[in-house]
Amino acid sequence: MDEVAVRLGVHELIAAYADCIDEDRLEDWPDFFVEQCRYLITSRASHEAGLPHGVIYAASRGMLVDRVTALRQANIFEPHRYRHIVGPIRIEQIDTTMAQVSSNFIAVRIMHDGEMNLFAAGRYLDRVDLTSQPYRFVERLVVLDSQKIDTLLVIPL
Repeated sequence: MDEVAVRLGVHELIAAYADCIDEDRLEDWPDFFVEQCRYLITSRASHEAGLPHGVIYAASRGMLVDRVTALRQANIFEPHRYRHIVGPIRIEQIDTTMAQVSSNFIAVRIMHDGEMNLFAAGRYLDRVDLTSQPYRFVERLVVLDSQKIDTLLVIPL
């Protein structure tokens, strides 16, 4: 296995993921995941305590599609968008089919009136399927540094 090619593929996956969310292409967001996936947004305290609950949880790509459908058609919220800054990206382990990856992130929230604030900071803990082309997430844990989570968490991080 070409480790350099794996690293480039993982970096491209993570960059494309952030761009998809930041540019409001949320209908494409589920395509970054394998069919049977896990997506969880949780606090650092809950993660370190081994508590499996989260603010947002999905156990399949279908659940991610449902989330986007609800966001677009049913949820009522003040219009806003994010801008992600991600890095450094560390590949913790690679085998023939999977990579375990961690990266730090911040997400700035931009409201419809132009007001900006630091919305979230934390780590992504990822398991990436290396057999799919392009690579896809098997699991993406979004571990927030703060236990305080804004009630306006409707767009994925």
